[in-house]
Amino acid sequence: MKIAAITEDGKTISQHFGRAPYYLVLTIEDGQITQTEMRDKLGHAHFSTEPHDDHSHEHRDQGHGFGPEAHDRHLRMSQSIADCEVLLCRGMGRGAYISVEQRGIRPILTDIADIQAAVQAYLDGKIVDHVEKLH
Repeated sequence: MKIAAITEDGKTISQHFGRAPYYLVLTIEDGQITQTEMRDKLGHAHFSTEPHDDHSHEHRDQGHGFGPEAHDRHLRMSQSIADCEVLLCRGMGRGAYISVEQRGIRPILTDIADIQAAVQAYLDGKIVDHVEKLH
């Protein structure tokens, strides 16, 4: 199994999915981390020249990051972790959360900042998905 965490430094989980520059991908075998790999992650800055109207009238009451353009951006942002089962974040928009789910990856918004501790909490079945933190 592979678990990804959004990160800036490879040690802590970033607070915003769209702004984080990297994923730390951890391979888990027999309940143990056997490999880690830093992967580049596309972020909002990569799409700055594209239309960014995620607040159209039809999507306004759903939260941040909805619409076909936003969904496409989120899928492109998560392409490099398509082989992962879980994505650990500390904050993200509701649209990104749904797009990642539709890719087949389980997004989890945790309040645990340390990547190793969050992965262990996930493996122990003790991690909490704080969906109330979606924006």
